[in-house]
Amino acid sequence: MSKRAVVFSAVPIGREMASYLQPQDFIVACDAGYRNAARLGVRPDLIVGDFDSAPQPETDRQTIVLPHVKDDTDTQYAARWLVEHGYDEVVLLGALGGARIEHMFANISTGLYLALHGAKAILADARSEMHYLLPGCPLALERKDWMYLSVYALGAPMTGVNLRGVYYPLQDTTLTELDYPLGTSNEFTEPVAHLDCATGHGLVVLTRADW
Repeated sequence: MSKRAVVFSAVPIGREMASYLQPQDFIVACDAGYRNAARLGVRPDLIVGDFDSAPQPETDRQTIVLPHVKDDTDTQYAARWLVEHGYDEVVLLGALGGARIEHMFANISTGLYLALHGAKAILADARSEMHYLLPGCPLALERKDWMYLSVYALGAPMTGVNLRGVYYPLQDTTLTELDYPLGTSNEFTEPVAHLDCATGHGLVVLTRADW
């Protein structure tokens, strides 16, 4: 049986993000992420953090208090915990944007960790959604109200990249690392875009219409 979790990190989110919640979700709050959970009207099943960005809440929910000096970020620790407990779909909210851009990059890395360990990982905010493209794990992404679809290689070139249902289709193409963003700002031409690759791993970013 599939196990799905929603992880709340600390970047403030709006109520519109409640659309990512499902009734049986396991809810994890990372440090100040418990404020985002409260904003959407859900109670965390697990709270994780060193509580350097918000006071430790008084709660009867399971809480893991982490040391300030550690290798894992709070969100990375939560991701490891979820992998160890068999969760195969994880949505991260409150993980993008905010004042600490290094935290956003760390959270994108955490999403890749989840994907490489067999979990479907999605990072989302009010204007965008991120997915991971891995060999043997093709993506079929619905257009919905997204305007742009961008693909970036992470860590090493991606080979055998195929994109269908988009304005700039690719067939058996190599995407190099971030020094040449060939995959930026493609557009949907079909209700569903299909993506796959032979080697490497990539970040797929869906974005709503321009401001």
